[in-house]
Amino acid sequence: MFLHLGKDIVVAKEDVIMILDYRANIKKLPDENVFVRNLAGKGKEKSWVITSRDIFISPISRGTLKKRAESFF
Repeated sequence: MFLHLGKDIVVAKEDVIMILDYRANIKKLPDENVFVRNLAGKGKEKSWVITSRDIFISPISRGTLKKRAESFF
């Protein structure tokens, strides 16, 4: 199954490690080689989605992404 993160970007649910509220204070990224992709416009950031390959900044809230990840459609 896949999870839609915004801007036509989907990731496999099994690749998602963590979904955090954007206001979470992230001081250090886990690896220098990890690519951060901002899918939200300026001021529309709602969540961080950390996957096994990339880190995404999504315009979709953490709660909404969690509900989508738990659905079985």
